[in-house]
Amino acid sequence: MDKIMESVPNYSEGRDMRIVEKVADCFRNRENVKLLDYSADKDHNRCVITAVGEPEALGAAVIDSVGVALEYIDLTQHKGQHPRMGAVDVIPFIPIRGCTLEEADNLARYVSEQIAARFGQPSILYEKSALAPNRENLSDIRRGEFEGMAEKMKDPAWQPDYGPNTIHPTGGVTAIGARMPLIAFNINLSTPDVNIAKAIAKAVRHSSGGLKYVKAMGVMLEERHQAQVSMNLTDYTQSSVFRVFEMVKREAARYGVNVVCSELIGLAPMKALLDCAEYYLQIEDFKYEQVLETQI
Repeated sequence: MDKIMESVPNYSEGRDMRIVEKVADCFRNRENVKLLDYSADKDHNRCVITAVGEPEALGAAVIDSVGVALEYIDLTQHKGQHPRMGAVDVIPFIPIRGCTLEEADNLARYVSEQIAARFGQPSILYEKSALAPNRENLSDIRRGEFEGMAEKMKDPAWQPDYGPNTIHPTGGVTAIGARMPLIAFNINLSTPDVNIAKAIAKAVRHSSGGLKYVKAMGVMLEERHQAQVSMNLTDYTQSSVFRVFEMVKREAARYGVNVVCSELIGLAPMKALLDCAEYYLQIEDFKYEQVLETQI
């Protein structure tokens, strides 16, 4: 493939694996598309697909997956720890090789047009595709979630960019846009007190005075009986994984809480993980060329 685009759509289903597999099937066995990873979380009740491909072929796969999600996911019956406003909650397009952020933006707009025309699904352009500053941040768009979006969208400032001017009755609304690579990174704590996780998230995230390029929230993992700091790192070159991890550890210590484990959702750039190895091993004069796989 001369041009490689990545998409990491998030779907509001993480418990019924039959539906998750139907969504994943939209990316399997397609010419010029490769399904790299998919994961489902029961507590968040959400699944994340990671796929790459030629822009046109990848866009077609994403459109098909929206149709499947709208057929099988009903947000009026949906409960989960992760905020959501759509059966397909968010669809980012990320330029990887041989294509630009502008091409990712064009693909986001095309997919928005198609899901509106075919399925009546409204969408709001976000991140680098946003048409207004208040629409850049996904958490601002999603605020109010599915239950509050119909009322929110009566405000001209929050009407969709494509599709009908109100939510799909069971599918809500979808955020679609071009962005750079993002790392979804979660840290589980040795406490069931979700208020501690929320306090740590507030200290860590940029919007409340923490690290730039970090979004964070505290959630409860019922099956594990653990609180979690759930994060998106929107630019790991500026706020690294290891720096975020260390800050969460320090904040947790204030409450007498330890980090139990961390979790990577989907894929991450190799450099982000090698940066962690270099930091924790304190390797002197480390070069990425010393990693065997980089020489193959």
